[in-house]
Amino acid sequence: MLAAGASSRMRGRDKLLEPVGDVPLLRRVLQRACDSGADVFVTLPPDAADRASICDGLPVTPVLVPTARDGMAESVRAGVNALPLCDAFMLMLADMPDIETDDLRALMAARMAHPGAKVWRAATAAGAPGHPILCDAALRPGFASLTGDSGGDTVIRAYAAETHLVRLSDDRARHDLDTPEDWAAWRAKNP
Repeated sequence: MLAAGASSRMRGRDKLLEPVGDVPLLRRVLQRACDSGADVFVTLPPDAADRASICDGLPVTPVLVPTARDGMAESVRAGVNALPLCDAFMLMLADMPDIETDDLRALMAARMAHPGAKVWRAATAAGAPGHPILCDAALRPGFASLTGDSGGDTVIRAYAAETHLVRLSDDRARHDLDTPEDWAAWRAKNP
């Protein structure tokens, strides 16, 4: 779970602490990830005690990212490097409130059903690629050298021919909440 960003477009508010129902967004998405049955690692900036406290009581492994302000690649690299040896790992953004536990399970099932792929990626109903992204362990070295604010796009693009899209029923695979306006529009649809 990538949760080390600065929420810079929120004009002073922390998007991951915004309430969704009666819980902060970060706790909502972490709980859904935990409910999938997978081991969950969450990247956090070193100066965000509020985010860290949200993890209390959840079976998650926090990964502090001292260089988080240097860009998204720092969070991705730190998170992937913290993982134990594994056959596959999932990259999940913490600011996507509509991703469900069943979506995560669908990606895991797609890996079993399409073992020739190296990337299993959530997509919109129309087929636009989004998040979360399940990656074969073969991608791990590519994430070790990431820099800047590109996230893992360069690594994922290198495996475009070996990517299986898992279409979700709407656009939630591409719907994140970065600004107060995004939050207002989402809350208007989700009272």
